[in-house]
Amino acid sequence: MTLTHITRHLAAVAALLLTAPIAQAVIDVDYEATVTVNAGSGDLAPYYVASNRGGTVTQQFSGLLSAAAWHNMDTTRRLSYGFGAEVWAGYSNSADYLRYDGGSGTMVTNAQHPARAWVQQAYIEGKYRGVQVILGQKHMASPWLHPTLSSGDLVMSGNARPPAGISAGFVNFQNIPFTRGWVQISGIYGYYKYGDGDWLTNHYNYYNDFITTSAWFNYKNIYFRTPPHKPFVLTLGAQAACQFGGTAAYYQRGVLQRTVEMPANAKAFFRAFIPGSGGTGEGDSFVEGNHVGSWDIIAQYTFRTGQRIRAYHQRLWEDGSGIGFQNGFDGLWGLEYSSTEIEWIDGIVVELLNLTQQSGPIHWAVNDHPDSPINTRSSGNDDYYNNYIYNGYQARGMSIGSPLVRSPLYNLDGYMRYAQNQMRAIHLGITGHISDEWQWRVLASRCSAWGTTGKPSATRLDSGSALFEAIYSPQRWQGLCLTAQLGYDRGELYGDTFGMLLSATYHGNLTFGK
Repeated sequence: MTLTHITRHLAAVAALLLTAPIAQAVIDVDYEATVTVNAGSGDLAPYYVASNRGGTVTQQFSGLLSAAAWHNMDTTRRLSYGFGAEVWAGYSNSADYLRYDGGSGTMVTNAQHPARAWVQQAYIEGKYRGVQVILGQKHMASPWLHPTLSSGDLVMSGNARPPAGISAGFVNFQNIPFTRGWVQISGIYGYYKYGDGDWLTNHYNYYNDFITTSAWFNYKNIYFRTPPHKPFVLTLGAQAACQFGGTAAYYQRGVLQRTVEMPANAKAFFRAFIPGSGGTGEGDSFVEGNHVGSWDIIAQYTFRTGQRIRAYHQRLWEDGSGIGFQNGFDGLWGLEYSSTEIEWIDGIVVELLNLTQQSGPIHWAVNDHPDSPINTRSSGNDDYYNNYIYNGYQARGMSIGSPLVRSPLYNLDGYMRYAQNQMRAIHLGITGHISDEWQWRVLASRCSAWGTTGKPSATRLDSGSALFEAIYSPQRWQGLCLTAQLGYDRGELYGDTFGMLLSATYHGNLTFGK
């Protein structure tokens, strides 16, 4: 598909958003209403209770109501559109963070809780042929990892609340011209705002380090796939994200030292897309913004009976050394089994996450030290998910990337970055059905962390976490789903915590324009 074709398609999608309601007379709208209650023994919800659910349940105690409605695009039509909205409201208790009090010169308790009501999703989308545009705030998650059994994508896991913005890309996978269907392409590109400035200013300790607000976010991915109808399918691709723009405020012992404004002009938007030199401003580095990405490879084999196995690897990178595969064994390594039949065990995922190498602990750029006699360059100390001028790669305290790396939400000292990113973990996920009405799921992990390359821990910190879930979908009450979860953590990373979650969801469908 040429650039001219894509431009024409994008123009058609823009017109679609105005004309589709007339062209598509019959509209199916799905809706859901959910009641969620959780309680636990720790300061915050146990790791697995809070993870990979869009940042909706994070506190020790919560009683929440949510409502959602959406209309999916019809991908079989040349011209189609969709929309959706999801809102949450209710009570969540406060967690005690630390904040510096300039009057007393000491750290004081800073009780913080999530908003009593918020918009989780609100978007419209349209497609023309194989190209789509999405405007608004829509859930973003891994383009290919198992949604309920995986530990989470290294770049876009769906662990945090979604940002609001605009994106364009292909609808699913599209055949590449002149390849006779042997190679397909998928990809998306967008600019967003997370809108978490109030969360950051409310949770920061205002003592040391820095806080950066009003930053922009860019995300893109591209994948190439062999024919999906073949038994063996190989997918290769990459993801990349960038935090740019915003204002950084630096503090030392409770005193504001300086503020740095990062540009958010046309040049900055372009350099977020293709990393380029940061310029000459005070907040600039050798590239514009904070870039995070991964190289992805997925090999899949489907048996004649319908069972499928997949082996995959995500190699995380923060800068040129990681892009150049100089970070050793680092990344996510996984093996997945799934079945199309309802069985006692119909899905298994085993994953190993290793982030210990990080291209080595030393970073020495010659241009940063013009007066030094050392003229050898050493590109290391990648410090995954951290940056010297941007907060950790997070939104409202939850990791945008892998939840296995302890999110800043759990830093009750008010530190806004990752304190334990030099780590190693093993994760197991299993699901199955006892009957057509009963489903179960178990998640378990074991993590070891050594701080960061710049601030290593004196000793290794270990932690074990598990989740036990039962889902009941009674056939006599179609649309009703009852869920019960038990989760616990043991060890130094999350403390010794126990928690439970109960939820009831009703799903229905309405048809308009018959």
